[in-house]
Amino acid sequence: MKCVQKKLGTLSPKYPIENFCVPDQTLFIDIETTGLYVRSSSLYLIGCAYLDGGADKPACWQTIQWLATNYEDEANVLDAFVTFARPYRYLIHFNGNQFDIPYLQNKMQQYNIHFNFDDFEGIDIYRRLSPYRTFLKLPNCKQKTIENFVTATTREDQYTGGELIDIYHEYVLNHDEEKEHFMLLHNEEDVRGMLEIVAALAIPDLFHLPVKVTKVQANYYNDVDQKQCSEIIMNLKLPTPLPTEISYGANGCYFTGSSSEGKLCVPIYEGELKYFYSNYRDYYYLPKEDIAIHRSVASFVDKNYRKQASARNCYTRKISSYLPQWDVLFTPFFKKDYDDKNLFFELTDELKTQREAFNLYAHHVFEMMMSKNSKTD
Repeated sequence: MKCVQKKLGTLSPKYPIENFCVPDQTLFIDIETTGLYVRSSSLYLIGCAYLDGGADKPACWQTIQWLATNYEDEANVLDAFVTFARPYRYLIHFNGNQFDIPYLQNKMQQYNIHFNFDDFEGIDIYRRLSPYRTFLKLPNCKQKTIENFVTATTREDQYTGGELIDIYHEYVLNHDEEKEHFMLLHNEEDVRGMLEIVAALAIPDLFHLPVKVTKVQANYYNDVDQKQCSEIIMNLKLPTPLPTEISYGANGCYFTGSSSEGKLCVPIYEGELKYFYSNYRDYYYLPKEDIAIHRSVASFVDKNYRKQASARNCYTRKISSYLPQWDVLFTPFFKKDYDDKNLFFELTDELKTQREAFNLYAHHVFEMMMSKNSKTD
């Protein structure tokens, strides 16, 4: 077995991982195997990145790799990893919940190595990012795809994990140094890549942590038909800096963001909408005026000009400026018609001064975008 260690210099996560772990108690981990099934394949390489430092030296991320130089080294690789990993409490991996962790656990059971991954808190980057693939406009959620999204760094490694299987089998026979270099390089760049792509966890934060609206303003423009339209533009302070510039649109709303700043544009509906009273049995409908009024008032109206209201006509009409909502966030809510699924709330002068209300509304729009993103996926 070979153990290879390397300092990563200035490379470090571009995401505050202390949000969910203790950095110096955390391992980034990736494994290389000759197949997917434990009984019919071999584990030949485990690579980790960890934060090394102390009172007498600055903390620096570095990698450690254990390579099986022959098939019998598999148990030695596992033992070396277990000895190294025991003091740690967090594991960060890419799709490790699906493959790496179950594979390692089964291999350890095979060799009667006592080690329980349940003692660790795991952070699966793939699992956290995959729901946002459409939002990020990615063709897939492979690690290399996400690396290309968050950084301009080009990999030196040119092999896939599958292509390295034959290279490892050949390496066992002749211990060719070039083949060893290819295997170690692929695994190292997978581990280094995780330190890069963890920055993309700012995307889930966009939807799950509060955003702060710093400014709200109206904007007027002409659409393609030269019809004047209006929208509100919310300037945002994002909860976590984005790794790259991002844009996304849904239901007429549009988001652009870069670093810690963003803008959210939402169309304003200007015109007449209806507010439907829920207790329609207490109302009369006046066909001539096309409104509903309460019984206490309707008693003064000639019976020939009124009739018992129904759920469909128990409304009052109002011309104003409105913003869309996709669930009842603000009340009263308005609709165009009884069967209309689109909901609106009035953009009153009072509301325009309530910054906390716009914080809630910005989060509401992001929730809609996430829902739209999930349905598209």
